[in-house]
Amino acid sequence: MNADHIKSILIVGGGAAGWLTAGILAARYGQSLEITLIESSDVPIIGVGEGSWPSLRNTLRDMGISETEFFKECDASFKQGVKFISWRSEDEPNFYYHPFSLPIGFLERNLAAWWVASRQQGAFADAVCAQEYLCEKNRAPRTADTPEYKSHVNYGYHLDAGKFVTFLSRHCKTVLGVKHVIGTIDKVNQDENGITSIETREQQHLHADLFIDCSGLKSLLLGETLGAKFIDKSDQLFIDSAVAVQAPYASDTSPILPYTVAHAQDAGWIWDIGLYSRKGIGHVYSSRHMSEDEATAILANYVGKDFETLTPRKLTIPCGHRERFWVKNCVAIGMAAGFIEPLEASALVMVELAANYIRDQLPQHTSVMPIVAKRFNDLQTYRWNNIVDFLKLHYVLSQRNTNFWKDNRDPATLSDSLKESLQLWQYHVPYKKDFLHKEEVFPAASYQYILYGMGLRPELQFSFNDNEQATFNRMRQDNEKMKEGLGRLLPDTRGLLEGIR
Repeated sequence: MNADHIKSILIVGGGAAGWLTAGILAARYGQSLEITLIESSDVPIIGVGEGSWPSLRNTLRDMGISETEFFKECDASFKQGVKFISWRSEDEPNFYYHPFSLPIGFLERNLAAWWVASRQQGAFADAVCAQEYLCEKNRAPRTADTPEYKSHVNYGYHLDAGKFVTFLSRHCKTVLGVKHVIGTIDKVNQDENGITSIETREQQHLHADLFIDCSGLKSLLLGETLGAKFIDKSDQLFIDSAVAVQAPYASDTSPILPYTVAHAQDAGWIWDIGLYSRKGIGHVYSSRHMSEDEATAILANYVGKDFETLTPRKLTIPCGHRERFWVKNCVAIGMAAGFIEPLEASALVMVELAANYIRDQLPQHTSVMPIVAKRFNDLQTYRWNNIVDFLKLHYVLSQRNTNFWKDNRDPATLSDSLKESLQLWQYHVPYKKDFLHKEEVFPAASYQYILYGMGLRPELQFSFNDNEQATFNRMRQDNEKMKEGLGRLLPDTRGLLEGIR
């Protein structure tokens, strides 16, 4: 093979980012490229969270993983979306859903425009999608006889991050042929073309044509070695800390919720995630607005009497991303590239998107690597900026009155792009042409769910003719029929998960 061809890839760092990347690449190139992952036994796995997007179903399937084995080995359960509680205000009970399924007929018609124009009452998500109804009934997204990775409504997973890494590692090594090296890097060698090799304390000397930095916040290769700057976004998103616990269910028959709960608090919010055998509960907050002791007390009150028997874990949450993600022959994935608070669980999907891009656009010759790198950098910068705007949207529309929420509404903390969008959305319902990238992190439907779930009501000048009105009414009726039919068909979440095991 030509010396200028890519023959070997070295992934630095394990964890979910490293092993997901290894699996995605090895599933495509395992027979033609040497793929090695090195990780240190001295570095603990942080875990990027316990919630995924539906995209992980395709990722696991493409890696040749049995979904049944995944459920068993990773303590996994279903995630059909997020239920936001008390985000609109603290004055009266309120909640809304961001479901994973699109509004009914979304690809053909913008039902949201009709819902807004006709001043419909009730919850937007419930009016245009069956999933809120199913989640409130605690229904699973599929039946016992549904084939693996198939479903009646869209879903991702709740999972145990530590068990997930162990499961991925074993599959990558035994099935996909990824070479695994244990070692602690103490020297990175480079020349004018990039990194040439790494050396370890254990006297190992590893060479590669492409290096993938999955070293976490340290960003050993991209940040420390190649000097890619970190772009701080904490002026827009204030969450920088968390305290978390693993809590048992009250009994073996307690409901397993098929969605993530995000419950707004005075200076942040609480996540409540139901795995098969336990719950993961955490309070993310802004240390500028609340002390650790105050945050822990709020979490203790939420968890209840069992909190005294649990061991809270304190986490520091960075907020930002690298200025560039691919420099010379090194590309960063996971926390080495960036990290933003866990609202909407974007961490794992950003790993998937980055690894999928490398897989699909892997340079066939080193001479074209700068072109691929530039395009990747442009795309990832766009994605990170969109994530920041989308998460900020949740906060800026709230009417909660503590300083944390008031500060989030300060126009000085909004990006120009979000300000422009909010101005537009006063008189416009977002739809397909508002977002032009084929692989948007959040599609137009997600913006609709948040905007109208949070209570925004645009002023629309134009009405619909009788034929259009009839079409939209029929779509609304079809959604009601779907809710009724799926409500009868789909089983209880815990019951199905017990059957899978």
